[in-house]
Amino acid sequence: MALMPVSDALAAVLAGVEPLPEQMVSLDEAHHRVLARDVAARRTQPPQAMSAMDGYAVRAADAAAIDSRLTVIGEVAAGRPFTGRVGAGEAVRIFTGGVVPEGADAVVIQEDTIADGKSVTIKEAAIVGRHIRPAGVDFREGDILLRKGTRLTERDLALAAAMNHPQLAVCRRPKVAILATGDELVMPGATPGHGQIVYSNGFALHALARQEGAETIDLGIAADTLAATTAGIRRARESGADILITTGGASVGDHDLVQQALTDEGIAMAFWKIAMRPGKPMMHGRLGAMGVIGLPGNPVSSYVCAFLFMVPLIRALSGRSVIHHHRERALLGRDLGANDQREDYLRARLELRDDGTLVALPVSHQDSSLLANLAAAQVLLVRAPFAPKAAAGSPCEVLRLPV
Repeated sequence: MALMPVSDALAAVLAGVEPLPEQMVSLDEAHHRVLARDVAARRTQPPQAMSAMDGYAVRAADAAAIDSRLTVIGEVAAGRPFTGRVGAGEAVRIFTGGVVPEGADAVVIQEDTIADGKSVTIKEAAIVGRHIRPAGVDFREGDILLRKGTRLTERDLALAAAMNHPQLAVCRRPKVAILATGDELVMPGATPGHGQIVYSNGFALHALARQEGAETIDLGIAADTLAATTAGIRRARESGADILITTGGASVGDHDLVQQALTDEGIAMAFWKIAMRPGKPMMHGRLGAMGVIGLPGNPVSSYVCAFLFMVPLIRALSGRSVIHHHRERALLGRDLGANDQREDYLRARLELRDDGTLVALPVSHQDSSLLANLAAAQVLLVRAPFAPKAAAGSPCEVLRLPV
């Protein structure tokens, strides 16, 4: 089977994917959830003109001259409006957030006044509209302020609350089941036997999926037998997973049984092997509504493929309006040789020059087993297939890794 270009592989992973069904959740549960519908304001904010400062509500015409003396006829506090009207030569004591009383068109802050019993002397001329927040200056009833596909920040939640929404319609969180394979794997904290290694891939994959808003299901480590691998796949189906991620067993060795197990379970494989480095032996298929991504076992390959393919799939299922990673322009920090037929994703550190220029410095060793270099990287430096050699200072494109 020929190696599939990365863009074609990503298109295959996302083909036909629709956002998951919506559900109503409280604002307390909505952080980082994705809106399933546009959200319109249910009220006008502020509903009436309000004072932006502590001071006196006046008619600007009565307080245009320094040392104007006005009669104080009442007081306004937040939530306690004044029911009368401000007439000629009158003022109302007002506090921040108080409703500007009828007849008043300006507020003179208290620092610019001298209070004397039932009167106040103006020491700074009033200006119409000064220190007043007009009705609807923030938003008006019916304004659509949060759009479908938005992943809700804490600021969005504050806005939704002010718009008078106690609940929001969001897409259901995708469920991602993760199955590791390999007799050589032992859990962290164990003492590896001869030829064994400590399992690391799953911890990054669970964290990456959860960071994108998914729920994760840990299917553990399957032994290198067809029965154990098949049992893990069946547990993923029984759990209602939207995505099954396998790690390891995606290559061509006698003990790499994942593809056979997936095929035996009725999963139609869309591709196997991609023209990328790291991560050539990656698989993808579907079993009903469940998408399957078979990741390589090498930890860097596993993570890079998950970042490039699992993350956009989670975003698409979540209903996000933007699902693809954003590419940024940078300059190469060192010379690079010519590339072969595979698209390269080099781990690189990112430096910011004084003039604002980003410089991507590839780490010295790009082997797909080197986790220390992956952890030290801030970006993936993307090199197209058959890219010619490039000198330090040449333009390049990078994808920022999560922080």
